[in-house]
Amino acid sequence: MPKFNRLKDCVVTNKNVIVRVDINVPMKNGKIEDDTRIRAVIPTLEYLAQQKAKVIVISHFGRPEGKVEPSMSIQPLVSRVQELLSDIKVSFVDDCIGEKVKNAVAATNYGEVIMLENLRFYKQETKNDPEFSRELASLANLYVNDAFSCSHRAHASITGIPAILKSAAGFLMEEELDGLTNHLENAKKPMMAVVGGAKVSTKLDLLNSLSTKAQTIVVGGGMANTFLYALGKNIGKSLCEKELKDTALKIIETAKANGCEILLPFDVVVAKKFEANAECKTVSVDEISDDDMILDIGAQSSAKVAEVLATHQTLVWNGPLGAFEIKPFNIGTDSFAKTAADLTVQGKLVSVSGGGDSVSALNAAGLADKFTYISTAGGAFLEWLEGKDLPGVAALSN
Repeated sequence: MPKFNRLKDCVVTNKNVIVRVDINVPMKNGKIEDDTRIRAVIPTLEYLAQQKAKVIVISHFGRPEGKVEPSMSIQPLVSRVQELLSDIKVSFVDDCIGEKVKNAVAATNYGEVIMLENLRFYKQETKNDPEFSRELASLANLYVNDAFSCSHRAHASITGIPAILKSAAGFLMEEELDGLTNHLENAKKPMMAVVGGAKVSTKLDLLNSLSTKAQTIVVGGGMANTFLYALGKNIGKSLCEKELKDTALKIIETAKANGCEILLPFDVVVAKKFEANAECKTVSVDEISDDDMILDIGAQSSAKVAEVLATHQTLVWNGPLGAFEIKPFNIGTDSFAKTAADLTVQGKLVSVSGGGDSVSALNAAGLADKFTYISTAGGAFLEWLEGKDLPGVAALSN
């Protein structure tokens, strides 16, 4: 387990504390669609304010590519943070460095929160520019990282500031690190890993790493199509990375050499069009037509995965088994989530899930609270599973 400083061990009263959060939430027409990420950092902000720290909140929002994009301002999020912090005063300043910011921070009282504008309005943030890091660090005496989901990136606000200031993990970061360590580093065997999503190319390191740790890997979603194609199946018009045929075959060989079984669907749900309630049918993977699109795992494959899962003690899940956002292609993912949730509730399984789509699927199915542990992170969760050191976590021992 990585060593890191914990917030409760730091003196924060009458200190300026700069807190890196990830409140990059989905928005539509100026309205927040899902405030999970905002709610997740409230305990850290509340604790600091109650301890009479001056709380300076920094975050990115979207990908403005170093330009000021009004549609990606942090400002629309301020009122929601204020609602959740209720009687703690929350203010906003429309920049994150410079005189205006220094003055606004100076005018903020201890026990209050001030939110700064989107860090990525400056290209120096993603370039980890030392001067930009110094400007941000000059606002505070202590740095707190509560953005595990961004900690796989060596950005100014993630690794630059803690190189200058004493640093600590916020409560959400602490929970993520403790949770993943407890449930995965010391995982009970046998372990099943379920890896889904669109592309094999984004999860090559993950698949190779898991093949040395898990006893079974279930490959689903668009990724499974690439494996089926590599094994000589006709996949019609399905999403597929044909250029990764040899890579897929090599992953199967590596897994076999490590005593890890890879499970692929043997029946699938196909349709001619990818749209809600499209006419669809279930066929064997040997009966796919040239104009078919594979959009979900079939019922027999689903039953087989459920049967195999019941013989395992730990589940790590990243990525849906089908195009779950559109009905009826959510059935495979929902059915698997229900099986995993039931086994967890019965005390037979430790279930860990992470990554945006898996968490969305669990929330949509109303099963998120039935899993042992859910990580709010996507890329950082994957890199953790791959066994990589996260730069943002390594920086927290300063």
